[in-house]
Amino acid sequence: MPEEDLLELKFRLLDGSDIGPFMYPPASTVAMLKERIVTEWPKDKKGGPKSANDIKLINAGKILENNKTVGQCRTPFGELPKGVIIMHAVVQMSLTKAKTEKKIDEAPNNGCACTIL
Repeated sequence: MPEEDLLELKFRLLDGSDIGPFMYPPASTVAMLKERIVTEWPKDKKGGPKSANDIKLINAGKILENNKTVGQCRTPFGELPKGVIIMHAVVQMSLTKAKTEKKIDEAPNNGCACTIL
């Protein structure tokens, strides 16, 4: 694939740090990008994603769908040709995982809690 067909992407995290830039063909899917983010996530940062499903990618104010390609997600305005496209990567655990963790934290204590004075 010719070099000029590749898109240069950078992923911005909530703290303002970046992952990348990396070169991708326009046919790459959003799911592939998320997998790359999981593998490249800085080990010293807390709250990292456990899987690609924990990541939401945002470009031009829109949450990108896993089955879309990078070429379909590009916004035609405001980006320079040959410029780096910055996508925001937000870690958001799925609702089912969050609910199960909450239930574990709220489990009742079966021990006696009586105090006799």
